[in-house]
Amino acid sequence: MAVLSSAKRLLPWGRASAGGVSGGLRALLGTDGGGGRSLLPSRWKSSQPQLDPVDRSDEEGGGDIDWDNLGFGLTPTDYMYVMRCSQEEGGFSRGELARYGNIELSPSSGVLNYGQGLFEGLKAYRRADGPGYMLFRPEENARRMQHGAGRMCMPSPSVEQFVHAVKQTVLANRRWVPPQGKGALYIRPLLIGSGAILGLAPAPEYTFMIYAAPVGTYFKEGMAAINLLVEEEIHRAMPGGTGGVKTISNYAPVLKAQMDARSKGFADVLYLDSVHKRYVEEASSCNLFVVKGGAIATPATEGTILPGVTRRSIIELARDSGYQVEERLVSIDDLISADEVFCTGTAVGITPVSTITYQGTRYEFRTGEDTLSKKLYTTLTSIQMGLAEDKKGWTVTVD
Repeated sequence: MAVLSSAKRLLPWGRASAGGVSGGLRALLGTDGGGGRSLLPSRWKSSQPQLDPVDRSDEEGGGDIDWDNLGFGLTPTDYMYVMRCSQEEGGFSRGELARYGNIELSPSSGVLNYGQGLFEGLKAYRRADGPGYMLFRPEENARRMQHGAGRMCMPSPSVEQFVHAVKQTVLANRRWVPPQGKGALYIRPLLIGSGAILGLAPAPEYTFMIYAAPVGTYFKEGMAAINLLVEEEIHRAMPGGTGGVKTISNYAPVLKAQMDARSKGFADVLYLDSVHKRYVEEASSCNLFVVKGGAIATPATEGTILPGVTRRSIIELARDSGYQVEERLVSIDDLISADEVFCTGTAVGITPVSTITYQGTRYEFRTGEDTLSKKLYTTLTSIQMGLAEDKKGWTVTVD
């Protein structure tokens, strides 16, 4: 694995906030503890991001990674993208690429004290027809972040700023994009309340940043079908809450149920609605589809379920193929009587479900090559990786 270049540099993100509290966010970039050379200019610049030289000697792979056994874990790459704004500025300006590394936050920052933060997830693939890379519907991730930012009282980058930052992050970390068919570069945009605040209120300053890591399959089962457990006591979201936006505060509360399920041999948990406790919502990190006869159903996104980009794409592809797709309430009875069940998400892709356990009874579903999930998986991934014509204009080329 490549070693991160040693660099110690504090970005001047701090700003005096109300009450005279010193502003808190400065990036501590890739340090070896010995005060290595600076990789960034001494002042923050709002102009076009300047790309520091990247080692291109290993363009087809990142260091000593075993691409054939690449799971879903953090592999530090070379660069991250950073952009900030304050309440006075009213919006984000152009950001910069910086060496990947730790950041410093004020103990009183909004994200640490009140969970004022959002994140997104998308992937970049190597093109099949030549040099360059492919993104899949990044503008949808940008719009979802904007929607979430409105709910969390945060400013958000424009769609153009978001997509530009993603492209810059991919190009800066291009040697970490797995070979065709071996995985993808997972891209994680973050939007956080980085300014210092004591009372419950929106932060005075915000930071948008993106980092990336090469990944393979999300579940330890790889491409095999997974086993899920229906959770009846712990709920992921509630009406009027934030289940429909990708806020960071949605995820830690489900860790208890997820870890308990995994200790029993299940891959993940399915959550029920918090009011009636009989309607299926989603898993810890992915949406759900059920197939019965020639009809497909997926829980409607009405505030408690995250509107996934992959979910939306699968609905369109299935309808284009002549299937009836319903977005509606999906009861536990609908679930256990289904012929086929599968999950969708950026991280999980399209993952078939082999069994679901509910109230101690295990229910089995159809899996294999002749299933709808397999057909949709092939169609979707062929578009994402440039192996099939993109008739919908979903992909964005980065080169």
